[in-house]
Amino acid sequence: MRQARLASAVLGIVIGIGVCARPVGAGDWPQWRGPQRDGISSETGLLHAWPQGGPKIAWKTDKVGEGYSTPAVAADRVYLIGNEGKQKEFVEALSAQDGRQLWLTVIGQVGKNRGPQYPGSRGTTTVDGDLLYAIGSNGDLDCLETATGKIVWHKDLRSEFGGIPGSWAYSESPLVDGNVVVCTPGGSQATIVALNKQNGDVIWKSAVPGGEQAAYSSVMSVDVAGTKEYVQFLQRGVVGIDANTGKYLWRYDKTAQGSPANIPTPVIHNGELYSATGRGGGALIKLNPGSESPTQVYFNKALPASIGGSVVVGGNLYGTNSQGLMCVDFQKGDIKWKDRSIGPSSVLFADGDLYLHGENGKVALVQATADGYHKHGEFLPPGGTERTGGGIKAWQYPVIANGHLYIRDQGFLWCFDIHQ
Repeated sequence: MRQARLASAVLGIVIGIGVCARPVGAGDWPQWRGPQRDGISSETGLLHAWPQGGPKIAWKTDKVGEGYSTPAVAADRVYLIGNEGKQKEFVEALSAQDGRQLWLTVIGQVGKNRGPQYPGSRGTTTVDGDLLYAIGSNGDLDCLETATGKIVWHKDLRSEFGGIPGSWAYSESPLVDGNVVVCTPGGSQATIVALNKQNGDVIWKSAVPGGEQAAYSSVMSVDVAGTKEYVQFLQRGVVGIDANTGKYLWRYDKTAQGSPANIPTPVIHNGELYSATGRGGGALIKLNPGSESPTQVYFNKALPASIGGSVVVGGNLYGTNSQGLMCVDFQKGDIKWKDRSIGPSSVLFADGDLYLHGENGKVALVQATADGYHKHGEFLPPGGTERTGGGIKAWQYPVIANGHLYIRDQGFLWCFDIHQ
């Protein structure tokens, strides 16, 4: 079966054989939530106001498949995970110049969901030089060549590690940290694992006490008084793991209480961690070296908690909840302002501005300032669908790379020129 699967994957590779991938550049967005996994871009020279209808479109394509995956952009290529129906989930590479497909590799089938809700691809690829790493929604972890899409090694998180995904399938974007790949099978045997990034060999397995589902967040690295820890939001709470050994260190469960789906990746800033869920609320905790009990700084159910995550800029936390966009004092938890804006959204920051991709499909540009809400552009991507009721939302995060804004929605990918 495995040999047949690999043969199918190789047959799925098109154009690009023999082309050498270039190194990741300073303006690239090579992984989940950007270079530092925090939703922050260092790019400058971007438009601070958009014309009516939005910025100039560089290209668009309606052939990227279904799903909720966010693009990764590196070395003039755009990498996506997509699916066609429930039997074919794939990684593909597109030209960042014009959106044409360079290769496509099938990695498995779509993971099962609780009931018929929201099937489709989820995770973002992680690009690391000549290799990229992708977790399919069914628990297929693959290392692929960026030049060709050829599978270098494969792991099945469920069968090889006793993994237990959340009710809505695997959604994680793997962390590459030095020579290791860190990801979350879930379950009691190897809740979180570290693998050799070159060959997939197991470096350590962390069996979190009690075991639990993997949930939908992605692992973050944090320095705690000189000790590196990996932090992950599991189904019953946020946990800390020693990065060198996989030893379980601590847990914080307040924001997981009453939450069926723990989705936003924790926001880490100056040794403190912001965790949130739509039903559980938002909280800031201080990580204490050598302690199993982080200190809760504040907790408030009215703070940003949407699927689209939050960013920290100038000591302020910007994010959304069901009431819209808000600015919060990161250290104190005080709400400085809030506005309905375009509603619950995914958020990133670049060059003084917030970029929002609303669950309703709209895109907005808002100045990142504590003195109030200042919107400088709003549009619906051409050919996109505005959501006005329930059902499937536009949950894909926005991406900025090399002066371009990438927006994905079901079946579509748009690239906008946002240079000044």
